[in-house]
Amino acid sequence: MAASPITFDPANVWARIESLARHGKHGDTGVSRPVYSPAWRAAQDEVAAWCESVGLDVRWDAVGNIWGVLKGSEADKKSIVTGSHIDSQRPGGRFDGVLGVISGVFALAALKERYGTPKQTLEVVSLCEEESSRFPTTEFWGSRAITGRIKPDDLKNVISYEGESIGEVMQAAGFDPSRVTEAIRTDLDAFIELHIEQGPLLETAGLPVGVVSAITGIRHYIVTVDGVSNHAGAFPMDLRRDPMAGAAEMISNVINRAANQGRPAVTTVGRISAEPNFPAIVPDRVTFMIDARHPDPAARLKLYAEHEAAIHEIAERRGLNVEITDLKGHDPYICDPGLVSTFEEAARTVGAPFQTMTSGAVHDTQRMGAIARGVMLFVRSKDGRSHTPAEYTSPEDAALGIGVLTEGLRTLAYV
Repeated sequence: MAASPITFDPANVWARIESLARHGKHGDTGVSRPVYSPAWRAAQDEVAAWCESVGLDVRWDAVGNIWGVLKGSEADKKSIVTGSHIDSQRPGGRFDGVLGVISGVFALAALKERYGTPKQTLEVVSLCEEESSRFPTTEFWGSRAITGRIKPDDLKNVISYEGESIGEVMQAAGFDPSRVTEAIRTDLDAFIELHIEQGPLLETAGLPVGVVSAITGIRHYIVTVDGVSNHAGAFPMDLRRDPMAGAAEMISNVINRAANQGRPAVTTVGRISAEPNFPAIVPDRVTFMIDARHPDPAARLKLYAEHEAAIHEIAERRGLNVEITDLKGHDPYICDPGLVSTFEEAARTVGAPFQTMTSGAVHDTQRMGAIARGVMLFVRSKDGRSHTPAEYTSPEDAALGIGVLTEGLRTLAYV
């Protein structure tokens, strides 16, 4: 007869969440813990202590990722890794990233206690950075280091909002930037990341758990619309080359295109500026930023192409000049089908109501997917909120998600 699935006490999960939230505490429920700050270091030290307390072999790598290792008996096999990040927005909440790290420690400790040595090595990683809250262009610094995506020039060219280079900040935090390449791993088989959903779909469906089949692609681009500045009263409407009117039509068009394409396509314009920015002047220039996302590779390209075609058509019709400048982008990541199936079955085994779904946010799994099979698990977010001190996931949902993670890791590493 098969052993019953491992379960977790929600009170113990909550205690760990609250304990880690002390580091960088912001108000009653917020956390401000940017990478390489004293609060970040204290949080990583606590994670390392947790790993040591349950008998995992612990090491820090060159950029500050922490690894807790449960060595497997079959040395020729690559490692199965779970984890996430512990840096935060400024401020963010107690759960984003953190829950995935806590889950990994709980899972490996429970598996070690019940089943002993796995066949395949299991590791939990607490990644040093994901949020870009201190350095706007880090682009997943911890997982970039692991996958060999950090270039030597990045150490001086990645600049914080305060004007510091990341190499200088690493040095001040006790890490040698010249050793970044030592963080590279080529021995990983799979990466499994548990995370809060950060959206409303699970809550709307009345489900505590999601198994993620794909992670969205994302494109950030700046649209600069040039017209001719004129007097707001004396210049007739039919003679104007008004970049604000053109930008307004462009913004409405691209947002509506995503809405018409339907879920999971999304397009957001969250930043706009005008020059000059005065109430009685038709501006010379309007600049706005588009955030467009889709997890399907072909549908993503179709959405982007339709956006660009509409922007150029509107500009030409209105006698405006337009320039589109790419800032950054990530390709969609299709999660490994075998891992998706494993964790769907794990959810059934532990009795966790779930749905298979896509992720509208980007995650470290996309980076780690370059060197290992990958999948994500989501747990329900209250009101779909995240990147705010108001984010909340119930300890009961968190404990159930950890149970799914643990059962899936048991299947992968022990069977």
